[in-house]
Amino acid sequence: MILAIDIGNTNIVIGCIEQEKIYFVERVSTNISKTELEYVVAFKTLFELYQINMEEITGCIIASVVPPLTNVVREAMEKLLHTSPLIVGPGVKTGLNILMDNPAQVGADLIVNAVAGLKYYGAPIIMIDMGTATTISVVDEKKNYIGGMILPGVKVSLESLVNRTSQLPKISLEAPRKPIGKNTIDCMKSGIIMGQAACMDGMIERIWEELGYQANVVATGGLAGCIVPYCKKKIIYDNELTLKGLNVIYRKNTENVS
Repeated sequence: MILAIDIGNTNIVIGCIEQEKIYFVERVSTNISKTELEYVVAFKTLFELYQINMEEITGCIIASVVPPLTNVVREAMEKLLHTSPLIVGPGVKTGLNILMDNPAQVGADLIVNAVAGLKYYGAPIIMIDMGTATTISVVDEKKNYIGGMILPGVKVSLESLVNRTSQLPKISLEAPRKPIGKNTIDCMKSGIIMGQAACMDGMIERIWEELGYQANVVATGGLAGCIVPYCKKKIIYDNELTLKGLNVIYRKNTENVS
């Protein structure tokens, strides 16, 4: 069994995986002020909650887009599991051919999602990850990672709207009954939920147009479940996509899996 960790700007996604079986997927808040010991306690509590015996965990892999936390979590895992985690980055085998101006600038989370997308859904594939930012990655029919887009995330957009307007209230992320709102709250909900869904539909259309052919679309991330049901394009929602990718990369680097 391995422990897979994805450190994002808002949440840290954690899961225990044995072969292809994911025992759990949980999120804890990203907090750069926490010490390694505090993360040890948080992870240990999570293992106890799911009745995971730490002695059964033989390896660990970390993907991170928060550099100040990478070493803190790595050292916490070394203390807790007595094993050195594999960090997704330069020198780690992914099997992904990245056709970017500077491949080193591609975020670890985008690489991990693309690896999982190829493995489980095939090429061509579009991966949408809805977190602090909404990121879209594209792998073409030749299995090349060719680029993507970065948009403000759903919550970032909502918080900016509320903080910069004096009369708009804070609202929950849920869809209104109809796209045309009859009150301020429903108008905001429609703008955020339906607007983001329409944005995804439009970006998919533009990607297909540039590629010259259609590609399957898969979405993941903490907020994807709120948006995907309101998209008109067919989008597969896979909450475990990132953990699946981490598992594939870990096996590629430890078991000689092609």
